[in-house]
Amino acid sequence: MELTKSATPLRIWIFAAIAALSATSTLAQNYPVKPIRFVTGGGPDAMARILGPKMTATWGQQIVIEERGGGGILSGETVARASADGYTLLLATTTHTMNPNFFKLTYDLMRDFAPVTLLGKISFVLSVHPSVPVKSIDELIRLARAKPGQLNAGSGGTGSPAHLIIELFKSRTGVNIVHVPYKTVAQGVTALIGNEVQLMFVVSPSAVPQIQAGRIRPLAVSTLTRSASLPDVPTVAESGLPGFDAPAWNGVLVPARTPVAVIMKLHAELVRDLMLPDVLERIAVLGFEPVGNTPQEYGAFLRAELAKWAKLAKEIGAKAE
Repeated sequence: MELTKSATPLRIWIFAAIAALSATSTLAQNYPVKPIRFVTGGGPDAMARILGPKMTATWGQQIVIEERGGGGILSGETVARASADGYTLLLATTTHTMNPNFFKLTYDLMRDFAPVTLLGKISFVLSVHPSVPVKSIDELIRLARAKPGQLNAGSGGTGSPAHLIIELFKSRTGVNIVHVPYKTVAQGVTALIGNEVQLMFVVSPSAVPQIQAGRIRPLAVSTLTRSASLPDVPTVAESGLPGFDAPAWNGVLVPARTPVAVIMKLHAELVRDLMLPDVLERIAVLGFEPVGNTPQEYGAFLRAELAKWAKLAKEIGAKAE
């Protein structure tokens, strides 16, 4: 008799679990049945705009690009609050792993989101004004040591990628270079062209036209491998700072608790679209190196990025405000 009493709740639980699994399976099979929001903010949204039409062509549902300002903060808040059903995606960028060190956020990147895939990486180009008498990382380091505090490095603002990457460079080399934040990346690049600042880590698509026009001089790229758009420019790592790796990147996150089956369907579609010949051609023009890894691999990448920038932020005394 006791066995029957104890078994009854167990049977109910089993039936409920089976029903839940069945509902999840049906949801994944039917997904998507309505438009999907692709929320951007915190960097260029080109990857979302390239992949969106491909997803629409496959699924017959509109991919609505929703740009949110605020340097990645608002886009993160929007998606963290969304329903965990696969109908709201976040185009995550480098800033999303840097922001926790400078801003008090209402969400936690690893707690409130589930990774789908890392779409691609792109290099920053350590560039100097042509009047600066250096043509290599080694020469820049020697000049900075000879003139401590006399070289200025621009960025798109405190806590921006260009800011933290120059701080990473300073940490690795011990040089005294003054950070000068501007309100936008474009203003920082303009300041570099005008010699208001002498150097800046400029994201590749913005750097290449200025390099070709002779307005700035490239010294090295921030990724572990050379950029296809600047094959003759060495990496910082091969220029005497082994292991230096600070890419810009784009990936896709969804709200935590999104069904795994939905995540895997999204993953399969995004990776398939990412590897289409015309997509590869378009993102190559932007300087992107495609990745398309697994959710688990992307999760590990995010944890490593968060740890890297948190360690640096502690070194420079940054505080979330």
